Amino acid sequence: MREYFRFEELGTNYKTEIIAGVTTFVTMAYIVVVNPLILADAGIPVLPSTVATIIAAFVGTLMMGIYARRPFAVAPYMGENVFIAATVVGVLGYTWQEALAAIFIGGILFILLTLLKLRSWLADAVPASLKYSFVVGIGLFLTFIGLKDIGVVTIGTEGAPLAMGDVTSVPVLLGVIGFLIIAVLMILRVKGSILISVIFITLLANLLTNVFGLSIDSLKPLEGFPIGLPPDPSPILFKIDFGKVLTWGFIPVLLVVFLMDFLDTMGTLIGVSARANLLDEDGNLPEIEKPMLSDAIATVVGALAGTTTTGAYIESAAGIEEGGKSGFSSIVTAFLFLLLLFLAKFVAAVPPFAYGPALVMVGILMMQSVTKIDFEDFSEMIPAFFTIILMSFTYNIGIGMTAGFLLYPIIKLASGKVHEVKLPLWILGFLSFLFYLFQYFLRH
Repeated sequence: MREYFRFEELGTNYKTEIIAGVTTFVTMAYIVVVNPLILADAGIPVLPSTVATIIAAFVGTLMMGIYARRPFAVAPYMGENVFIAATVVGVLGYTWQEALAAIFIGGILFILLTLLKLRSWLADAVPASLKYSFVVGIGLFLTFIGLKDIGVVTIGTEGAPLAMGDVTSVPVLLGVIGFLIIAVLMILRVKGSILISVIFITLLANLLTNVFGLSIDSLKPLEGFPIGLPPDPSPILFKIDFGKVLTWGFIPVLLVVFLMDFLDTMGTLIGVSARANLLDEDGNLPEIEKPMLSDAIATVVGALAGTTTTGAYIESAAGIEEGGKSGFSSIVTAFLFLLLLFLAKFVAAVPPFAYGPALVMVGILMMQSVTKIDFEDFSEMIPAFFTIILMSFTYNIGIGMTAGFLLYPIIKLASGKVHEVKLPLWILGFLSFLFYLFQYFLRH
């Protein structure tokens, strides 16, 4: 086994890899709590959704360890889950079963494109300014959702679209405390700060309700001991609905799901690989198709199980910083995910004001990418700016992404810099044009 995972070549050992795997798990275990609660807004039951989240994370991370032999953990992406719940189901009105069809088809396309080595060709053509703007825009969108879940932001009155919520209410105060806990623990570099905050606020809210008699409307009290047998996943297992896949209105959904996943995965793989010194002298990850195929298969499995697009997580960098270099650390992380199957009852009891702060903090972390956008070059800044603001202001991640793909070649053409636009980006721009064309016909 040491030879298969190349311990001597990479300069690592079992102890180091186990510590790295545990560190990665603790850092990103919050997704098992947060993802089902976000998807609950789409109508997906929390307990079966928790099982689906764990299955997708286990399969993807295990494949990343055994097949790709990389120290990367895989789980359903933040951003994609919000897009499905808030936009595809909440705004466009599709059912969650139909939304899962888009995830499943996207996963099949990812597998084919990865095997044909076209996935990296498409992703490499996307300019850095757009890649970073996608990260920032999704971060702002997550922040907005988090503030709404806490209750800091509410629907406005008297003409204002938004307003401040009741900051003296118990849920808002608990949400603020939860955010401060995350912030302080992260400053102190405590591993698992998000998970610690979510658990603490959930338990504190139950204590205030059960012991002190406070009434908290959005709280679902813990019933009995929170550890038990895994819930029944059958209510969402294999419930994909392909009925609207071939309709005009569904094509934009397929496009955005496709674009979000291959861009997210590419950026994360390169980022964590650079941290682990796994890139070659040209800045490329050798055999990148293997980790890409791992996340593509996990996406298909996740859709069948009942959850959204999966991919490599940037939190894998925490385990890498602890010395993780081989796929053995990913195997450790994968089996730790399985243990969470017995804590699904606790996940169902986590209130919005407990996981809302996690979304806000993830948004803050994603904002770091704004410093990498070239604001001195207007031909780079303008597409990036509209990408960022339209994601939040239209409450639709897809609108922002396609706006960036459409504006970038147009602005470059108008500014005499058309040579900076690679062929695949023209293809993505044309697909984005079709996105808006379909929207027009749907409205008329």
